[in-house]
Amino acid sequence: MLQLVVDRFVYNVLGFPSSSKPAGILNFFLYDSLKIILLLFAMITAIGFLRTFLPQRKIKEWLRKSRGFGNFFAAIFGAVTPFCSCSSIPIFFSLLEAGIPLGIAFSFLITSPIINEYLVVLMLGFFGWKITILYVISGIAIGVVSGLVLARLRLEGLLAKDIIKPDASVFDGGKPYRGFKSRLSFGIYEALSIIKKLWVWILVGVGVGALIHNFIPQETVQRIVGKAGFFSVPIATLLGVPLYGGCAAILPVAVVLFQKGFPLGTVLAFMMAISALSLPEAIMLRRAMKLKLIAIFFGITTLAIIFTGYLFNFVAR
Repeated sequence: MLQLVVDRFVYNVLGFPSSSKPAGILNFFLYDSLKIILLLFAMITAIGFLRTFLPQRKIKEWLRKSRGFGNFFAAIFGAVTPFCSCSSIPIFFSLLEAGIPLGIAFSFLITSPIINEYLVVLMLGFFGWKITILYVISGIAIGVVSGLVLARLRLEGLLAKDIIKPDASVFDGGKPYRGFKSRLSFGIYEALSIIKKLWVWILVGVGVGALIHNFIPQETVQRIVGKAGFFSVPIATLLGVPLYGGCAAILPVAVVLFQKGFPLGTVLAFMMAISALSLPEAIMLRRAMKLKLIAIFFGITTLAIIFTGYLFNFVAR
């Protein structure tokens, strides 16, 4: 529905020809900006509303005691949410705002864009069930392991304190919430306060993504990766990190690379890197994190993807 409204505005109201690059950039920018801001508002409102019913202190204690299970459940939750890396950020912020440990929230943020239901359906058609299952398992494993590693590093001090307040509680000793209206008002207030601090970064990030999405030629990627030999996995991963796109949009490119004889692990590492990590995502996260935390998050996830790519290449021999 939102895409249809944006299409009509760009092509009918503004009169851009559908084949022009400016139209593609504007369409991408408007759709993704509106989608992310609306999603951010909806998710933080919903989670803020639910938080007024839940004993936050007990939830935090359970998550700390069951860290591995918490990372696993967060990765599974990420696998069933149909979002790209930038669209996953609103839920990531919501989890942190609710007091979920940083490593567990990262497990969601990493897994969510790598795996989703429509990607699984498309991969079944293009690659078959064996490769699809291995991809899903490896995507969840990357999320769980990377989240556990990030948790061990104790990086909570690198979060922006005015965005995330993990130790704040509205349940344990705070004011009681009675009735639907007061609980909903709390959720809306939480959502608006976060959006006011993030909207500029969201627009900048999506703007960069729109330019990348419309100006990076597929042939250039094929030429660079094709000459890399043994180092095709890390090069494909590093090439994928600055790019931006959802798995469903990237999968046709991955299929073309695979059909041209690129190793399976190289192709999947490229797809994972584009899905899980992107420059627009880093720009949006910058408002909530220090650069050191973003660099560590990107570095650990990149290494995990490279390892998985080599593993796929070894298994597929």
